[in-house]
Amino acid sequence: MPTVGVKRDLLFKALGRTYTDEEFDELCFEFGLELDEITSEKEIISREQGDSKASGASDIILYKIDVPANRYDLLCLEGLVRGLKVFKNKLEAPRYRRVSPANGEPQRLIITKETAAVRPYAVAAVLRNITFTQERYDSFIELQEKLHQNICRKRSLVAIGTHDLDTISGPFTYTAKPPGDICFKPLNQTKEYTATQLMSLYKTDSHLRHYLHIIEDKPAYPVIYDSNGVVLSMPPIINGDHSKIALKTKNVFIECTATDLTKAKTVLDMMVTMFSEYCELAYRKEKLSSEFINRKVGINESTEKIAQLLTRMCLLSQVTGVGDEIEVEIPPTRSDVIHACDIMEDAAMAYGFNNIPRTTPRTYTVANQFPLNKLTELLRQDLAAAGFTEALNFALCSQEDIADKLGKKIADTRAVHISNPKTAEFQVARTTLLPGLLKTVAANRKMPLPLKLFEISDVVLKDETKDVGARNSRRFCAVYYNKSPGFEVIHGLLDRTMQLLEVKSARGTGYHIQAADDSTFFPGRCAEIFVSGKSVGRLGVLHPDVINRFELTMPCSALEMDLEPFL
Repeated sequence: MPTVGVKRDLLFKALGRTYTDEEFDELCFEFGLELDEITSEKEIISREQGDSKASGASDIILYKIDVPANRYDLLCLEGLVRGLKVFKNKLEAPRYRRVSPANGEPQRLIITKETAAVRPYAVAAVLRNITFTQERYDSFIELQEKLHQNICRKRSLVAIGTHDLDTISGPFTYTAKPPGDICFKPLNQTKEYTATQLMSLYKTDSHLRHYLHIIEDKPAYPVIYDSNGVVLSMPPIINGDHSKIALKTKNVFIECTATDLTKAKTVLDMMVTMFSEYCELAYRKEKLSSEFINRKVGINESTEKIAQLLTRMCLLSQVTGVGDEIEVEIPPTRSDVIHACDIMEDAAMAYGFNNIPRTTPRTYTVANQFPLNKLTELLRQDLAAAGFTEALNFALCSQEDIADKLGKKIADTRAVHISNPKTAEFQVARTTLLPGLLKTVAANRKMPLPLKLFEISDVVLKDETKDVGARNSRRFCAVYYNKSPGFEVIHGLLDRTMQLLEVKSARGTGYHIQAADDSTFFPGRCAEIFVSGKSVGRLGVLHPDVINRFELTMPCSALEMDLEPFL
């Protein structure tokens, strides 16, 4: 959950009354927030950097408030105050509308085709006749940063640029150019740099260096110009110094460049609605029944009362007169409202969670452990008692781990692929537990021999019969690594496992093993495990090539089998 820091006295002044800490904590709870900490700038610096660094810092009391991750409209003082006032019936939910400029000519942002390869989307708006105080200015800048860290995913999805409109002239052009062709004076610098020079300059910047990777490998960098060729910004890295906003700024041009158009529109809505009561934006309406809300929340209120509750949450609602139907207007500030359940949650919040009557559940159930997990836990205890050490590895791995290193083709593995993996180590969901255990052995080669490891975890396999196209399968895998292969140790572990599972050694009704060919195992040293005539796994001595590919130098035996048939 993101945390918003607000000055207590400024917050109380905006709310129109003073609260004790306990009263405000209770108000936050009623509204679905949490007062996380009561502190001051001096206390924070003292805690993080020591008392010597804190001298001279402000003693003004700060409230640190935890806000739900999807409530972007509460990430600044203005939005927080507006939401609480509406909740306490001290303010009607505001109506946002767009007004045309005095000359009747709206600004235009022209997007060229060159941006398609780097950041294809851009949206923009203008806030006119704003009066900034230092507190409002600080809140405006802080809101940008909060949005960048949350919905914007550290600028990778959306980057916000704000500019003093009176220092630039439209129409504006959003395009992409080779870095050597972009030259401008960046924010708070004294001379001009090319984009290439800027990337080198900011590699040591504690704040901006975290965003360089987003575009530094691209052949062209995004850039926004005004009609005179003045650079407004090079998103998502830095704005130009020419158009920077200040306390005296009256008209603010806001641009959001993005790789996700929906996120860009949401971010722009948040920026303009938090700092303007007069920006017309898209409203939408939803209809639902009061019976649905009463049933889901566990209350029994009239349709009119529920409409009043929703209005307290900035969701202007009215009874339609058709049965118990309620029409709810969703403002642009509430991008978190996606489904009727989100509206129901707000009704519950306005009603008060503590006011919901406690009732005995109509359905009586006795909880018990999920059978597959119960079996897994029981096996873990006894496998550890057999002298094997449990390992826990990542569910994601590289394509090479489950294919090339095991002597198989990736097309034959039924692996689920990650669409845009961040690293080569996490390209696919594992289809076997064996590579993880072999990598664990490789990382512990200095430990005394023999190394006896096991893992009981899920693998992921493609399955067209499932609604998501894949399924989990619980597997058991064990390896024995020593100067000799130790096949008899792994075979003995299989027999012990079957004994624990109460499966007798017999063809047909019990279990048996028979010779098999598998490129992962040494020829003639591999067997397939059958239970009631169905194959459930394999065991054997690993092929020397497999051992070498995992950077191991000694023989190794392995066993892997599916546990789900034993339920």
